[in-house]
Amino acid sequence: MKLGLALGYSGRQMKLPMERILLAEQLGYDSVWTAETYGSDAWSPLAFIAAKTQYIRLGTAIQQLAGRPPVTAAMQAATIDALAGGGRVICGIGMSGPQIVEGWYGQPWGKPYYQVKDYVAIMRKVFKREEPVSHNGKAVQLPFAGEDALGIGKPLKSILHMNADIPIWLGTGTETMVGLTGEIADGWLPLRMTPDTLPKAKQWLQKGAEKANKSIADIEIQSAVQVTITDDIKAAIEAQKPNTALYVGGMGHKNMNFHKDQMINRGYKDQAERIQELYLAGHKEEAANTVPDEYIDDAALIGSKQRIKERYQPWVETGFTGLTIGTGQEEAIRYMAQLAGLNAR
Repeated sequence: MKLGLALGYSGRQMKLPMERILLAEQLGYDSVWTAETYGSDAWSPLAFIAAKTQYIRLGTAIQQLAGRPPVTAAMQAATIDALAGGGRVICGIGMSGPQIVEGWYGQPWGKPYYQVKDYVAIMRKVFKREEPVSHNGKAVQLPFAGEDALGIGKPLKSILHMNADIPIWLGTGTETMVGLTGEIADGWLPLRMTPDTLPKAKQWLQKGAEKANKSIADIEIQSAVQVTITDDIKAAIEAQKPNTALYVGGMGHKNMNFHKDQMINRGYKDQAERIQELYLAGHKEEAANTVPDEYIDDAALIGSKQRIKERYQPWVETGFTGLTIGTGQEEAIRYMAQLAGLNAR
């Protein structure tokens, strides 16, 4: 089992826990992951981390698709990969939600399936440098020939000779998008999947892989898991509820919230509806109190070391190839390395 370290996105201040990152690299963690919403971006921190590390892979979980054209994403990934010595960057991409896509980036929501498909295809063309990049997709066309175009754009080839095999992972959760992930991506960042829900979703991934004559064994599957070593399980679960309520209740439109949909898919429809109702009405504390303990506990590793050890095993057995560990505990970083059998550098 490979392990990654989750950094997320910044709060009010931009800070990187370099001591924890360096510890993870020393312990044999495979990757470190940044994120973005509408504050700090996902790529800049990876450049900083690349300068201070030697081996650990550098991933975005996720880079929001609407935040940059596909060629810009390819340029950023390839530049950091080159500065880091090559073979270290993982480009994790996701759609985010329409409130951010249209409200923050000023881009149309459009048709996510075709946007992601075109985006990845263009990035791969940029990386490979086989010919000047042109693309006539359903969502993206290069050169641009739409409204207000001068009509003189020309296909271009990257000046930088890039790593042609920079892996592209997708953050997806619906059947259609997970199938697309299997077809076009090197890795999958599942949205709050658990050992109980992964087997069904792997069938979607398998169907997509078969369309491209690939094996599911060729696709890395890495879920994010919060790890807390504690004797007070209830308190640790309670501490996660406000953030869960934020995502289920408020991180998306009332009629389109993927985090709410995921809670429903895991069997908590009534609670998901009530959490959203309370959160949007401004009753955030009550919304947090409505989050079921089991919903938090099943997607995390919380408790004594023995309890974590017992609950870790299903993550291995059901087919996750990696876990991205979210924790502020040095003890948890060390213990997960021990459980996963990592080889310290």
